[in-house]
Amino acid sequence: MSYFTREELDAAHALVLAQMAPTPQYAWPQLAKRFGAKVWVKHENHGPTGAFKARGGVTWIDWVKRAHPESRGICTATRGNHGQSQARAARAAGLDAVVYVPEGNSVEKNAAMRAFGADLRVHGADFDEAKEEAFRAADAEGLVTVPPFHRELVRGVATYAYELLSAQPGIQTLYAPIGCGSGICGCIAARDALGLETEIVGVVSEHAQTAKMTVEAGRPVETNSARTFADGMAVRVPVLEAVEIYGKGAARIIAVSEDEIAEAIRVYYRDIHNLAEGAGAASLAGLIREREIMKGREVAVILTGGNIDANWFLTVMRGGVPEVR
Repeated sequence: MSYFTREELDAAHALVLAQMAPTPQYAWPQLAKRFGAKVWVKHENHGPTGAFKARGGVTWIDWVKRAHPESRGICTATRGNHGQSQARAARAAGLDAVVYVPEGNSVEKNAAMRAFGADLRVHGADFDEAKEEAFRAADAEGLVTVPPFHRELVRGVATYAYELLSAQPGIQTLYAPIGCGSGICGCIAARDALGLETEIVGVVSEHAQTAKMTVEAGRPVETNSARTFADGMAVRVPVLEAVEIYGKGAARIIAVSEDEIAEAIRVYYRDIHNLAEGAGAASLAGLIREREIMKGREVAVILTGGNIDANWFLTVMRGGVPEVR
């Protein structure tokens, strides 16, 4: 049974399109030559916040206005893209947006969240500690908590895969990164609603494997750290509602190295002159790892975001891997 009906995704898509244009998908010949496969790139880096999360913000805030009409605002935690999405949609709806980030978070993502109107607060050593404080503050201040995973978030996020797979139903394999899980769950939901057989492959960082380890163990597996420069995937604690979907709906979950993620960023820039942040390049890193078994196939990678700090991008383009402090 599909997580959403086509009618539910059509309604979500209409909400999203009221605030942003569809993002393009291109089958780049440069990537076809490199990988020996037809490679579609879904360019979520071209959205209004530079990342796919903008879609979930639209549907979430629409739901908040209906389910909590008395609320003055929302409170959430993020490494950056989710926070931009929530601040953008909340402020457009006349709501406050309190956003928690961990210490040492991306300077440029923090600046973007403030520009979108977020009341930005710094707490904790990583995302999961910031999330705990955000939940506490939401209760204390009478704000609606935005969880890392919720059906209304996924319904919005799923619209990027709905656009892609509706236009290109012949895609055989689709690679999607996994952080808290809304993106890959949206891909699975769109595929199922459209009645397609597309293979969905989840990608995690070798340094943040909670999703992969949880699925393989058949029980929740938390990790001690998630120190990856792909900050959108830097999650220590699995989101069990998401695991329930991608544990069954993904063909497999693979782990990629920091070097492979950095190489994917370089490939995106050198081949097609697009910026990708670490998590945004993870799908392509997955294809790099599986390039031999993908030869001759029609595949898709999701460039989920392009919001990489300038100093990290320069490090990567010089052949290095950004150091996570």
